[in-house]
Amino acid sequence: MTPAFQVNDDAQTPEILSVAQLNNAVARLLDASLPPTWVRGEISNFTAAASGHWYFTLKDARATVRSVMFRGRASTVGFTPRVGDRVDIRARVSLYEPRGDYQLQVDAMRRSGQGDLYEQFLRLKEKLTEQGLFEPERKRPIAAIPRVVGVITSLQAAALRDVLTALQRRAPHVRVVIYPAPVQGAEAPGRLIDALAQANRRAEADTILLVRGGGSIEDLWAFNDEGLALAISQSAIPVISGVGHETDFTIADFIADLRAPTPTAAAELACTDRRVLVEQLNQVTHAMRRAQQRGLEYAAQRLDRMAARLTSPGERLAQRRERLTVLNRRLAQAWHRPDGQRQSRLALALQRLRHRTPQCDRARDRLIDAMQRLARAQQREVADRAKRLQGAVAHLRAFDPQNTLARGYAIVRDASGAIVRDGGALKKGQALALQLGQGSADVKVVAPHGGDGATEAAPDALPPSSGTTHPLF
Repeated sequence: MTPAFQVNDDAQTPEILSVAQLNNAVARLLDASLPPTWVRGEISNFTAAASGHWYFTLKDARATVRSVMFRGRASTVGFTPRVGDRVDIRARVSLYEPRGDYQLQVDAMRRSGQGDLYEQFLRLKEKLTEQGLFEPERKRPIAAIPRVVGVITSLQAAALRDVLTALQRRAPHVRVVIYPAPVQGAEAPGRLIDALAQANRRAEADTILLVRGGGSIEDLWAFNDEGLALAISQSAIPVISGVGHETDFTIADFIADLRAPTPTAAAELACTDRRVLVEQLNQVTHAMRRAQQRGLEYAAQRLDRMAARLTSPGERLAQRRERLTVLNRRLAQAWHRPDGQRQSRLALALQRLRHRTPQCDRARDRLIDAMQRLARAQQREVADRAKRLQGAVAHLRAFDPQNTLARGYAIVRDASGAIVRDGGALKKGQALALQLGQGSADVKVVAPHGGDGATEAAPDALPPSSGTTHPLF
Protein backbone atom coordinates (compact mmCIF):
# COMPACT_ATOMS: atom_id res chain seq x y z
CA MET A 1 0.00 0.00 0.00
CA THR A 2 1.47 3.33 -1.05
CA PRO A 3 0.09 6.37 0.79
CA ALA A 4 -0.71 9.38 -1.41
CA PHE A 5 0.15 12.92 -0.36
CA GLN A 6 -1.26 16.10 -1.85
CA VAL A 7 1.21 18.93 -2.24
CA ASN A 8 -0.25 22.41 -1.78
CA ASP A 9 1.20 25.73 -2.65
CA ASP A 10 3.10 27.29 0.29
CA ALA A 11 0.99 30.39 0.12
CA GLN A 12 -2.17 28.38 0.64
CA THR A 13 -0.83 26.04 3.40
CA PRO A 14 -2.86 26.76 6.56
CA GLU A 15 -0.34 25.16 8.94
CA ILE A 16 3.41 24.49 9.01
CA LEU A 17 4.39 21.24 10.81
CA SER A 18 7.26 20.98 13.22
CA VAL A 19 9.77 18.14 12.83
CA ALA A 20 8.25 16.31 15.82
CA GLN A 21 4.76 16.65 14.34
CA LEU A 22 6.00 15.36 11.01
CA ASN A 23 7.70 12.32 12.56
CA ASN A 24 4.60 11.61 14.64
CA ALA A 25 2.39 11.73 11.54
CA VAL A 26 4.74 9.37 9.67
CA ALA A 27 4.83 6.97 12.65
CA ARG A 28 1.01 6.85 12.79
CA LEU A 29 0.87 6.37 9.05
CA LEU A 30 3.28 3.41 9.23
CA ASP A 31 1.36 1.81 12.10
CA ALA A 32 -1.93 2.11 10.23
CA SER A 33 -0.61 1.10 6.81
CA LEU A 34 1.75 -1.86 7.37
CA PRO A 35 0.56 -4.93 9.32
CA PRO A 36 3.07 -7.20 11.18
CA THR A 37 5.01 -9.38 8.74
CA TRP A 38 7.77 -12.01 8.69
CA VAL A 39 11.23 -10.86 7.54
CA ARG A 40 14.34 -13.03 6.98
CA GLY A 41 17.89 -11.74 7.33
CA GLU A 42 21.26 -11.97 9.06
CA ILE A 43 22.01 -10.61 12.56
CA SER A 44 24.69 -7.92 12.89
CA ASN A 45 25.61 -5.30 15.52
CA PHE A 46 23.76 -7.34 18.18
CA THR A 47 23.55 -5.78 21.67
CA ALA A 48 21.79 -7.26 24.72
CA ALA A 49 21.13 -4.28 27.00
CA ALA A 50 21.14 -4.48 30.79
CA SER A 51 17.39 -3.80 30.66
CA GLY A 52 16.87 -7.08 28.78
CA HIS A 53 16.05 -5.42 25.44
CA TRP A 54 17.82 -6.61 22.26
CA TYR A 55 19.12 -4.11 19.68
CA PHE A 56 20.52 -5.35 16.34
CA THR A 57 20.65 -4.76 12.60
CA LEU A 58 18.95 -7.18 10.21
CA LYS A 59 20.65 -7.29 6.82
CA ASP A 60 20.85 -9.15 3.53
CA ALA A 61 23.09 -8.72 0.51
CA ARG A 62 21.52 -5.41 -0.56
CA ALA A 63 20.00 -3.64 2.49
CA THR A 64 19.96 -3.24 6.29
CA VAL A 65 17.31 -2.20 8.81
CA ARG A 66 17.59 -1.40 12.50
CA SER A 67 15.57 -3.64 14.79
CA VAL A 68 14.61 -3.76 18.47
CA MET A 69 13.13 -6.61 20.51
CA PHE A 70 11.91 -5.64 23.97
CA ARG A 71 12.55 -7.75 27.04
CA GLY A 72 9.08 -9.29 27.31
CA ARG A 73 9.30 -10.64 23.75
CA ALA A 74 12.99 -11.58 23.96
CA SER A 75 12.40 -13.81 27.00
CA THR A 76 10.18 -16.12 24.90
CA VAL A 77 12.68 -16.75 22.10
CA GLY A 78 14.50 -19.69 23.73
CA PHE A 79 17.98 -18.74 22.46
CA THR A 80 20.24 -15.71 22.31
CA PRO A 81 21.14 -14.80 18.71
CA ARG A 82 24.73 -14.15 17.74
CA VAL A 83 26.27 -12.01 15.02
CA GLY A 84 26.02 -13.86 11.71
CA ASP A 85 22.95 -15.93 12.65
CA ARG A 86 20.27 -16.12 9.99
CA VAL A 87 16.85 -15.63 11.55
CA ASP A 88 13.21 -15.14 10.68
CA ILE A 89 11.50 -12.36 12.64
CA ARG A 90 7.90 -11.28 12.90
CA ALA A 91 7.94 -7.50 13.22
CA ARG A 92 6.00 -4.29 12.93
CA VAL A 93 7.39 -1.33 10.96
CA SER A 94 7.70 1.79 13.13
CA LEU A 95 9.51 5.10 13.30
CA TYR A 96 11.78 6.10 16.18
CA GLU A 97 10.48 9.65 16.36
CA PRO A 98 13.33 11.39 18.27
CA ARG A 99 15.78 10.59 15.42
CA GLY A 100 13.37 9.94 12.57
CA ASP A 101 14.86 6.47 12.07
CA TYR A 102 12.82 3.75 10.44
CA GLN A 103 13.05 0.47 12.46
CA LEU A 104 11.43 -2.88 13.09
CA GLN A 105 9.79 -3.77 16.42
CA VAL A 106 10.27 -7.55 16.68
CA ASP A 107 7.52 -9.68 18.25
CA ALA A 108 8.93 -13.18 17.52
CA MET A 109 12.17 -14.73 16.29
CA ARG A 110 13.26 -18.14 15.08
CA ARG A 111 16.35 -19.49 13.36
CA SER A 112 16.08 -19.29 9.61
CA GLY A 113 15.30 -22.59 7.91
CA GLN A 114 14.03 -24.07 11.19
CA GLY A 115 10.67 -22.39 11.29
CA ASP A 116 8.65 -25.59 11.16
CA LEU A 117 10.55 -27.19 14.03
CA TYR A 118 10.35 -24.02 16.06
CA GLU A 119 6.60 -23.78 15.49
CA GLN A 120 6.26 -27.40 16.68
CA PHE A 121 8.35 -26.51 19.73
CA LEU A 122 6.10 -23.55 20.57
CA ARG A 123 2.90 -25.56 20.10
CA LEU A 124 4.15 -28.39 22.36
CA LYS A 125 5.32 -25.88 24.96
CA GLU A 126 1.91 -24.18 24.96
CA LYS A 127 0.13 -27.54 25.24
CA LEU A 128 2.21 -28.70 28.21
CA THR A 129 1.85 -25.28 29.83
CA GLU A 130 -1.95 -25.59 29.67
CA GLN A 131 -1.64 -29.03 31.33
CA GLY A 132 0.25 -27.42 34.22
CA LEU A 133 3.41 -29.51 33.76
CA PHE A 134 5.68 -26.45 33.98
CA GLU A 135 4.25 -25.17 37.29
CA PRO A 136 6.85 -24.62 40.05
CA GLU A 137 4.59 -26.37 42.58
CA ARG A 138 5.10 -29.77 40.94
CA LYS A 139 8.91 -29.49 40.94
CA ARG A 140 10.56 -32.01 43.28
CA PRO A 141 13.46 -30.99 45.55
CA ILE A 142 16.94 -32.17 44.59
CA ALA A 143 18.82 -34.22 47.19
CA ALA A 144 21.62 -32.06 48.65
CA ILE A 145 23.84 -35.04 49.56
CA PRO A 146 23.00 -37.90 47.17
CA ARG A 147 24.54 -41.35 47.57
CA VAL A 148 24.05 -42.31 43.92
CA VAL A 149 23.68 -40.08 40.82
CA GLY A 150 22.25 -41.52 37.62
CA VAL A 151 23.33 -40.15 34.23
CA ILE A 152 21.28 -40.62 31.05
CA THR A 153 23.30 -39.79 27.94
CA SER A 154 25.32 -41.39 25.14
CA LEU A 155 28.48 -43.27 26.06
CA GLN A 156 30.31 -41.44 23.24
CA ALA A 157 29.01 -37.97 24.20
CA ALA A 158 31.48 -35.33 25.36
CA ALA A 159 28.85 -34.33 27.90
CA LEU A 160 29.43 -37.64 29.75
CA ARG A 161 33.13 -36.85 30.19
CA ASP A 162 32.27 -33.36 31.45
CA VAL A 163 29.77 -34.77 33.98
CA LEU A 164 32.15 -37.49 35.25
CA THR A 165 34.99 -34.99 35.56
CA ALA A 166 32.83 -32.53 37.53
CA LEU A 167 31.48 -35.26 39.84
CA GLN A 168 35.00 -36.65 40.44
CA ARG A 169 36.21 -33.19 41.32
CA ARG A 170 33.31 -32.14 43.52
CA ALA A 171 32.05 -35.40 45.04
CA PRO A 172 34.36 -38.40 44.57
CA HIS A 173 32.42 -40.22 47.29
CA VAL A 174 29.21 -40.26 45.17
CA ARG A 175 28.61 -43.39 43.10
CA VAL A 176 27.66 -42.78 39.44
CA VAL A 177 25.38 -45.09 37.45
CA ILE A 178 25.17 -44.55 33.68
CA TYR A 179 22.01 -45.43 31.75
CA PRO A 180 23.22 -45.24 28.11
CA ALA A 181 20.92 -43.96 25.39
CA PRO A 182 21.43 -42.12 22.09
CA VAL A 183 20.80 -38.38 22.35
CA GLN A 184 20.32 -37.67 18.65
CA GLY A 185 18.38 -39.26 15.83
CA ALA A 186 14.94 -40.70 15.22
CA GLU A 187 15.23 -43.47 17.82
CA ALA A 188 16.68 -41.20 20.51
CA PRO A 189 13.37 -40.17 22.20
CA GLY A 190 12.24 -43.79 22.70
CA ARG A 191 15.65 -44.87 24.00
CA LEU A 192 15.78 -41.93 26.39
CA ILE A 193 12.31 -42.84 27.72
CA ASP A 194 13.44 -46.47 28.23
CA ALA A 195 16.58 -45.37 30.07
CA LEU A 196 14.51 -43.13 32.39
CA ALA A 197 12.08 -45.98 33.04
CA GLN A 198 14.98 -48.33 33.83
CA ALA A 199 16.41 -45.84 36.32
CA ASN A 200 13.04 -45.60 38.08
CA ARG A 201 12.65 -49.42 38.18
CA ARG A 202 16.09 -49.94 39.70
CA ALA A 203 15.49 -47.05 42.14
CA GLU A 204 19.17 -46.86 43.03
CA ALA A 205 19.82 -43.21 42.18
CA ASP A 206 18.82 -40.20 44.28
CA THR A 207 19.04 -37.82 41.30
CA ILE A 208 19.01 -38.35 37.52
CA LEU A 209 21.01 -36.16 35.11
CA LEU A 210 19.62 -35.91 31.56
CA VAL A 211 22.51 -34.34 29.62
CA ARG A 212 23.74 -33.62 26.12
CA GLY A 213 26.17 -31.16 24.51
CA GLY A 214 25.18 -28.23 22.33
CA GLY A 215 23.99 -28.29 18.74
CA SER A 216 21.39 -27.04 16.33
CA ILE A 217 17.68 -27.35 16.93
CA GLU A 218 17.67 -30.53 14.86
CA ASP A 219 20.47 -32.00 17.01
CA LEU A 220 18.54 -31.25 20.20
CA TRP A 221 15.11 -32.22 18.86
CA ALA A 222 15.01 -35.55 20.76
CA PHE A 223 14.66 -33.51 23.97
CA ASN A 224 11.58 -31.74 22.57
CA ASP A 225 9.61 -35.01 22.38
CA GLU A 226 6.22 -35.04 24.12
CA GLY A 227 6.63 -38.65 25.29
CA LEU A 228 9.96 -37.82 26.94
CA ALA A 229 8.39 -34.76 28.59
CA LEU A 230 5.60 -36.89 30.11
CA ALA A 231 8.13 -39.50 31.26
CA ILE A 232 10.15 -36.80 33.04
CA SER A 233 7.02 -35.41 34.72
CA GLN A 234 6.03 -38.93 35.95
CA SER A 235 9.50 -39.90 37.18
CA ALA A 236 9.67 -40.81 40.86
CA ILE A 237 13.30 -39.63 40.95
CA PRO A 238 14.07 -35.89 40.56
CA VAL A 239 15.52 -35.02 37.15
CA ILE A 240 18.09 -32.32 36.34
CA SER A 241 18.21 -31.31 32.66
CA GLY A 242 21.52 -30.14 31.21
CA VAL A 243 21.00 -30.03 27.45
CA GLY A 244 23.06 -27.89 25.07
CA HIS A 245 24.68 -24.58 25.85
CA GLU A 246 23.44 -21.79 28.09
CA THR A 247 21.35 -20.21 25.32
CA ASP A 248 19.70 -23.48 24.25
CA PHE A 249 16.25 -24.33 25.62
CA THR A 250 14.30 -27.58 25.16
CA ILE A 251 11.02 -28.94 26.46
CA ALA A 252 13.04 -31.20 28.77
CA ASP A 253 14.55 -28.07 30.36
CA PHE A 254 11.13 -26.63 31.14
CA ILE A 255 9.60 -29.81 32.55
CA ALA A 256 12.61 -31.08 34.53
CA ASP A 257 12.75 -30.44 38.26
CA LEU A 258 15.84 -28.30 37.75
CA ARG A 259 17.39 -26.83 34.60
CA ALA A 260 21.17 -26.47 34.26
CA PRO A 261 22.70 -24.33 31.48
CA THR A 262 25.33 -27.00 30.61
CA PRO A 263 26.07 -30.67 31.42
CA THR A 264 28.90 -29.59 33.72
CA ALA A 265 26.56 -27.25 35.58
CA ALA A 266 24.05 -30.12 35.94
CA ALA A 267 26.75 -32.22 37.65
CA GLU A 268 27.56 -29.31 39.98
CA LEU A 269 23.91 -28.82 40.87
CA ALA A 270 23.40 -32.53 41.54
CA CYS A 271 25.62 -32.67 44.62
CA THR A 272 27.30 -30.45 47.15
CA ASP A 273 31.04 -29.96 46.81
CA ARG A 274 32.99 -32.45 48.96
CA ARG A 275 35.11 -29.61 50.32
CA VAL A 276 31.98 -27.82 51.51
CA LEU A 277 30.75 -31.02 53.16
CA VAL A 278 34.12 -31.60 54.82
CA GLU A 279 34.11 -28.02 56.09
CA GLN A 280 30.58 -28.41 57.43
CA LEU A 281 31.57 -31.73 59.04
CA ASN A 282 34.59 -30.09 60.68
CA GLN A 283 32.40 -27.31 62.00
CA VAL A 284 29.85 -29.77 63.38
CA THR A 285 32.61 -31.91 64.90
CA HIS A 286 34.20 -28.88 66.51
CA ALA A 287 30.82 -27.74 67.85
CA MET A 288 30.11 -31.23 69.25
CA ARG A 289 33.56 -31.33 70.85
CA ARG A 290 32.96 -27.94 72.49
CA ALA A 291 29.51 -29.00 73.67
CA GLN A 292 30.92 -32.27 75.09
CA GLN A 293 33.74 -30.39 76.85
CA ARG A 294 31.24 -27.92 78.36
CA GLY A 295 29.09 -30.84 79.51
CA LEU A 296 32.05 -32.56 81.19
CA GLU A 297 33.11 -29.32 82.88
CA TYR A 298 29.59 -28.71 84.14
CA ALA A 299 29.34 -32.28 85.45
CA ALA A 300 32.70 -31.90 87.22
CA GLN A 301 31.49 -28.72 88.93
CA ARG A 302 28.31 -30.44 90.07
CA LEU A 303 30.36 -33.34 91.39
CA ASP A 304 32.58 -30.96 93.37
CA ARG A 305 29.53 -29.19 94.85
CA MET A 306 27.90 -32.47 95.83
CA ALA A 307 31.17 -33.78 97.31
CA ALA A 308 31.46 -30.60 99.39
CA ARG A 309 27.96 -31.14 100.76
CA LEU A 310 28.62 -34.82 101.53
CA THR A 311 29.77 -35.47 105.19
CA SER A 312 31.03 -38.77 106.62
CA PRO A 313 29.01 -40.38 109.50
CA GLY A 314 31.97 -40.09 111.88
CA GLU A 315 32.32 -36.36 111.20
CA ARG A 316 28.60 -35.79 111.67
CA LEU A 317 28.69 -37.67 115.05
CA ALA A 318 31.62 -35.53 116.16
CA GLN A 319 29.71 -32.34 115.27
CA ARG A 320 26.64 -33.53 117.20
CA ARG A 321 28.80 -34.48 120.19
CA GLU A 322 30.39 -31.06 120.26
CA ARG A 323 27.01 -29.31 120.07
CA LEU A 324 25.65 -31.49 122.88
CA THR A 325 28.62 -30.55 125.08
CA VAL A 326 27.98 -26.83 124.48
CA LEU A 327 24.30 -27.14 125.37
CA ASN A 328 25.11 -29.13 128.50
CA ARG A 329 27.52 -26.43 129.66
CA ARG A 330 25.00 -23.65 129.09
CA LEU A 331 22.34 -25.58 131.04
CA ALA A 332 24.65 -26.04 134.03
CA GLN A 333 25.54 -22.33 134.01
CA ALA A 334 21.89 -21.35 133.94
CA TRP A 335 21.03 -23.65 136.84
CA HIS A 336 23.81 -22.41 139.10
CA ARG A 337 23.24 -18.71 138.37
CA PRO A 338 22.93 -16.71 141.69
CA ASP A 339 19.42 -15.97 143.04
CA GLY A 340 20.31 -12.26 143.33
CA GLN A 341 20.40 -11.92 139.59
CA ARG A 342 16.98 -13.51 139.29
CA GLN A 343 15.60 -11.22 142.06
CA SER A 344 17.00 -8.13 140.32
CA ARG A 345 15.44 -9.14 137.05
CA LEU A 346 12.10 -9.78 138.81
CA ALA A 347 12.15 -6.33 140.53
CA LEU A 348 12.94 -4.64 137.26
CA ALA A 349 10.05 -6.44 135.58
CA LEU A 350 7.64 -5.42 138.38
CA GLN A 351 8.74 -1.79 138.10
CA ARG A 352 8.17 -1.82 134.38
CA LEU A 353 4.76 -3.40 134.96
CA ARG A 354 3.74 -0.65 137.42
CA HIS A 355 4.69 2.03 134.94
CA ARG A 356 2.51 0.39 132.36
CA THR A 357 -0.53 -0.18 134.69
CA PRO A 358 -3.37 2.30 133.82
CA GLN A 359 -4.41 4.99 136.48
CA CYS A 360 -8.14 4.24 136.85
CA ASP A 361 -9.03 6.99 139.43
CA ARG A 362 -7.66 9.80 137.31
CA ALA A 363 -9.36 8.44 134.20
CA ARG A 364 -12.64 8.11 136.11
CA ASP A 365 -12.52 11.80 137.19
CA ARG A 366 -11.85 12.91 133.62
CA LEU A 367 -14.79 10.81 132.42
CA ILE A 368 -17.23 12.26 134.99
CA ASP A 369 -16.21 15.82 134.13
CA ALA A 370 -16.68 15.14 130.41
CA MET A 371 -20.16 13.66 131.01
CA GLN A 372 -21.24 16.74 133.04
CA ARG A 373 -19.99 19.12 130.32
CA LEU A 374 -21.82 17.08 127.72
CA ALA A 375 -25.13 17.23 129.69
CA ARG A 376 -24.88 21.01 130.12
CA ALA A 377 -24.14 21.51 126.45
CA GLN A 378 -27.11 19.32 125.54
CA GLN A 379 -29.48 21.35 127.74
CA ARG A 380 -28.27 24.60 126.21
CA GLU A 381 -28.74 23.25 122.71
CA VAL A 382 -32.31 22.05 123.50
CA ALA A 383 -33.31 25.41 125.02
CA ASP A 384 -31.83 27.32 122.10
CA ARG A 385 -33.64 25.17 119.53
CA ALA A 386 -37.02 25.53 121.45
CA LYS A 387 -36.67 29.32 121.40
CA ARG A 388 -35.90 29.29 117.67
CA LEU A 389 -38.94 27.07 117.06
CA GLN A 390 -41.29 29.44 118.94
CA GLY A 391 -40.08 32.40 116.91
CA ALA A 392 -40.62 30.52 113.66
CA VAL A 393 -44.17 29.54 114.69
CA ALA A 394 -45.05 33.14 115.53
CA HIS A 395 -43.61 34.35 112.21
CA LEU A 396 -45.58 31.71 110.34
CA ARG A 397 -48.83 32.63 112.07
CA ALA A 398 -48.34 36.27 111.12
CA PHE A 399 -48.46 35.28 107.43
CA ASP A 400 -51.47 32.91 107.75
CA PRO A 401 -54.23 34.10 105.31
CA GLN A 402 -56.94 32.82 107.67
CA ASN A 403 -55.96 35.36 110.29
CA THR A 404 -56.32 38.11 107.70
CA LEU A 405 -59.81 36.86 106.78
CA ALA A 406 -60.73 36.74 110.48
CA ARG A 407 -60.11 40.47 110.70
CA GLY A 408 -62.96 41.12 108.18
CA TYR A 409 -61.25 40.68 104.83
CA ALA A 410 -62.48 38.43 102.01
CA ILE A 411 -60.87 36.67 98.99
CA VAL A 412 -62.73 37.21 95.69
CA ARG A 413 -62.42 34.49 92.96
CA ASP A 414 -63.96 34.37 89.49
CA ALA A 415 -65.71 31.36 87.92
CA SER A 416 -62.33 29.77 87.01
CA GLY A 417 -61.07 30.05 90.60
CA ALA A 418 -58.55 32.82 89.87
CA ILE A 419 -58.22 35.59 92.50
CA VAL A 420 -59.68 38.95 91.41
CA ARG A 421 -57.37 41.89 92.10
CA ASP A 422 -58.75 44.64 89.74
CA GLY A 423 -62.36 45.75 89.97
CA GLY A 424 -62.18 47.40 86.59
CA ALA A 425 -61.72 44.00 84.95
CA LEU A 426 -65.12 42.75 86.22
CA LYS A 427 -68.28 42.78 84.19
CA LYS A 428 -71.81 43.48 85.24
CA GLY A 429 -73.63 40.31 86.22
CA GLN A 430 -70.39 38.30 86.48
CA ALA A 431 -70.60 35.52 89.11
CA LEU A 432 -67.98 35.63 91.86
CA ALA A 433 -67.17 33.53 94.92
CA LEU A 434 -66.22 35.09 98.27
CA GLN A 435 -64.07 33.35 100.88
CA LEU A 436 -64.63 34.88 104.35
CA GLY A 437 -63.06 34.36 107.73
CA GLN A 438 -65.90 31.91 108.45
CA GLY A 439 -67.73 30.39 105.51
CA SER A 440 -68.14 31.62 101.89
CA ALA A 441 -70.73 33.21 99.58
CA ASP A 442 -71.62 33.36 95.84
CA VAL A 443 -72.37 36.87 94.48
CA LYS A 444 -72.93 38.72 91.18
CA VAL A 445 -71.45 42.05 90.11
CA VAL A 446 -74.01 44.86 90.07
CA ALA A 447 -71.76 47.67 88.87
CA PRO A 448 -67.98 47.21 88.43
CA HIS A 449 -65.66 50.16 89.28
CA GLY A 450 -61.98 50.43 88.64
CA GLY A 451 -59.36 52.12 90.79
CA ASP A 452 -60.69 53.26 94.22
CA GLY A 453 -64.40 52.91 93.33
CA ALA A 454 -66.63 50.40 95.14
CA THR A 455 -68.07 47.36 93.46
CA GLU A 456 -71.69 46.48 94.23
CA ALA A 457 -72.75 42.87 94.33
CA ALA A 458 -76.14 41.18 94.58
CA PRO A 459 -76.79 37.78 96.05
CA ASP A 460 -76.76 34.98 93.54
CA ALA A 461 -79.73 32.76 93.00
CA LEU A 462 -77.53 29.76 93.90
CA PRO A 463 -77.56 28.67 97.56
CA PRO A 464 -74.38 29.47 99.50
CA SER A 465 -71.90 26.68 99.97
CA SER A 466 -71.66 27.50 103.71
CA GLY A 467 -72.76 30.32 106.03
CA THR A 468 -75.10 33.15 104.91
CA THR A 469 -74.92 35.48 101.94
CA HIS A 470 -74.54 39.26 102.51
CA PRO A 471 -74.07 42.16 100.15
CA LEU A 472 -70.41 43.10 99.65
CA PHE A 473 -69.31 46.54 100.94
